[in-house]
Amino acid sequence: MKTQILALFACVSLLFSCQGQTPDHVKTVGPKDFAEKLDGNPEAQILDVRTPEEFSGGHLNNAQNIDWYDKDDFVTSAAKLDKTKPVFVYCAAGARSKKAAAKLSEMGFANVYDLQGGYVKWNAQGLSQTEAGSEIAVGMRSPEYAELIKSSDKVLVDFYAPWCEPCKKMAPYLTKMEKERTDVKIVRLNADEHKTLMKEMKVDSLPRLILYVGGKQTWKHDGFISEEDLKKQL
Repeated sequence: MKTQILALFACVSLLFSCQGQTPDHVKTVGPKDFAEKLDGNPEAQILDVRTPEEFSGGHLNNAQNIDWYDKDDFVTSAAKLDKTKPVFVYCAAGARSKKAAAKLSEMGFANVYDLQGGYVKWNAQGLSQTEAGSEIAVGMRSPEYAELIKSSDKVLVDFYAPWCEPCKKMAPYLTKMEKERTDVKIVRLNADEHKTLMKEMKVDSLPRLILYVGGKQTWKHDGFISEEDLKKQL
């Protein structure tokens, strides 16, 4: 009886220890470590798992685009890579690359690096190795932004992106508030259309809400926030 109990306990412990673990062959690293490991791996295979539209707006040098959302094509295209060479995976903010990295490990890739925080954090830290017009200003610049936050006594800026899930959940009530609120000016800035400003302000998380009163920042919030809680801040 005692042996059976111990065996059951061992099975339960094993079950819980396996949940939520990162696959053995996947290493999740921050942007600086990711860049250093890239520099030290001349045989690196760089995989951008965002959509083609996101990829065309800017990407890491020598990156190959395989859309994670197209599951069948992802497996087919990824299977053509060399499983003995390191693979560096990234997406916009880290959610898709985490799943893609796990899939690559499952497919037999021995050394997979996942970029923590994705392309958004990479850009926010001012790292090099980007293509597709990285030297060209995209969207608003800091001087224009400075004028924007001084345009009213109270201004709430919402940095969002169409692919960001928390942003999608917040979009309906923010759009409504943007039209209906008269006591605060609400400005929604698409991160994909204002990449230069994102880099200049080091915005490394979406959504990001920043409240300005008299041109000075008084509150900042990263991630999802309910309509009720936002109204309390305003």
